[in-house]
Amino acid sequence: MQDFDFAIVGAGIAGVSAAFHLAPNAKVVILEREHVAAYHTTGRSAALHSETYGSAEIRAITVASGRFYRNPPQGFADHPLLTPRGALIAGRAEQKAAMQKSAADYARLVPSVRWLEPAEALKLQPLLKAETAGGGAIFEPEADDMDVAAIHGGFLKGARAAGAVLRLNSEVTALDRRDGRWTIWLKDGEEVGAANIIDAAGAWADVLGGLAGCVPVGLVPKRRTAFTFDAPLGLDIANLPMVIDFDETWYIKPEVGQFLASPADETPSEPCDAQPEEMDVAIAVDRIETGTTLQIRRIKNKWAGLRSFVSDKNLVAGYDPVVEGFFWLAGQGGYGIQTGYAAGQLAASLALGKGLPKDVADLGVTEAALSPGRFAA
Repeated sequence: MQDFDFAIVGAGIAGVSAAFHLAPNAKVVILEREHVAAYHTTGRSAALHSETYGSAEIRAITVASGRFYRNPPQGFADHPLLTPRGALIAGRAEQKAAMQKSAADYARLVPSVRWLEPAEALKLQPLLKAETAGGGAIFEPEADDMDVAAIHGGFLKGARAAGAVLRLNSEVTALDRRDGRWTIWLKDGEEVGAANIIDAAGAWADVLGGLAGCVPVGLVPKRRTAFTFDAPLGLDIANLPMVIDFDETWYIKPEVGQFLASPADETPSEPCDAQPEEMDVAIAVDRIETGTTLQIRRIKNKWAGLRSFVSDKNLVAGYDPVVEGFFWLAGQGGYGIQTGYAAGQLAASLALGKGLPKDVADLGVTEAALSPGRFAA
């Protein structure tokens, strides 16, 4: 039986980033149930790095990650990880005051964020109907497209170069802790030993915690649907910003010759290989055609993913308060890629007993806000 310091369960963005930071200091194995890494939520991301999206802690961790993504070390990737996009959060006339308040809140952490008058919003994104931006818009000029494959691949490559082992088709079926070590049984009958387990299992995080005897953190996987459709013939969309309505009931994001779209649905689901529902696609089409001048004639591709949240929608990162040697790294929701670098960094630091990294703590993040123990009260 092979033995490791840390067994990371899950090879999505959370698992490979944690491995990237841990492998230079410990013996690490990544156990992935699927035949490829990043099969589920990581591979189905909308791929926008937004420093205004999520709770205060999520936004701070995103800012810390953005510093790395904009200036990664040589050899991490062979092209930029982020490219300019910009994002508009548009609202109706009656939402103006609330939008202005949100814009001021976002700007405290991201000074480039500003509120736009309706005419400015429509000039920046002429596909919006006037009433959709009747209350103006929040503009985040530094929101960027992310190359998710390059980010994930860079972490995995770096982790393996530092000695981490990736095992695919390695579903965990049972766990047992004795004499300060875990025995991990896999579906193929093999066993792996580890001093610590890092639960980066995404939608399955509470399931894995249950195998270890942990009290669930209350993770709720929620299905989100996405699809693509062609841009109007002859329209240059390359420099148009992404648009999200202030109620977050739909968004459109320009890509090469097409739009990526979603009804921003959050339908509770059991952990599974999520599939799109025709009704969710139809709802999105109606909302987009109501809010913009676009007419969607044909859906090109459609898919769904699970975004898993705990009750306060913050990340869960820390050792279980009761079960020794079990570290939670869960609840990334829809923020897993944008927080990926710093989430892995802080998880590794906490797992090694070093506390929060200073750059993350300086942004206002605390161990208590992330701790799985916060659900015990």
